Amino acid sequence: MKPLVVYGWKVCPHCHQTVAWLRERNIPFEYREIEEQLPEVIQQVIAVNGGDDWVAPTLEYEGHWRAGEVFQADRLERQLRDWGLIP
Repeated sequence: MKPLVVYGWKVCPHCHQTVAWLRERNIPFEYREIEEQLPEVIQQVIAVNGGDDWVAPTLEYEGHWRAGEVFQADRLERQLRDWGLIP
């Protein structure tokens, strides 16, 4: 099983909150700095976020994508439940 991937940006407070929330719950993930990704990865993140620009944090898990949004613990938890990452 591949881990959850968090495409984040070092100055994004919502990225920091998302990463902290995942660590507190011992949910395995890989953090990837969006500005350091290959152009095709950045283009995928842009596409997931409506095609204009990338938004962080954008999450990916086994082909499922979650567009970047303001950190809301309850929404994040629901999404990860839907993906089967947490019971």
